[in-house]
Amino acid sequence: QLQACGGGLVQAGGSLRLSCAASGRTISVYVMGWFRLAPGKEREFVAAISRSSGSTYYSDSVKGRFTISRDNAKNTVYLQMNSLEPEDTAVYYCAADQFSTAQRMRVITPEYWGQGTQVTVSS
Repeated sequence: QLQACGGGLVQAGGSLRLSCAASGRTISVYVMGWFRLAPGKEREFVAAISRSSGSTYYSDSVKGRFTISRDNAKNTVYLQMNSLEPEDTAVYYCAADQFSTAQRMRVITPEYWGQGTQVTVSS
């Protein structure tokens, strides 16, 4: 089970840090990622990180502003979001996949999903 938290309401230019804690299984065997779903839009890949944190990938829309990281000892993955824009408003979901690569997370549907956390950025 994946439990995401850390969302909220923030002004444009602000920051939030999302966390996703796993229970019932160790995340060290999974590639982890973040996706988001905004009203009226399709689900969008945000970021992914390899099992050992050696590789990270980002969508062009968040590159340079968001940072994904993981702490396998704490069974948690993070998404640090800086310089937030109103266009970042969405429900953010963490996801895990045992057989993918971090690079492929942008094109697959991962095996496991968290319940989502709302991020709202006001202008």
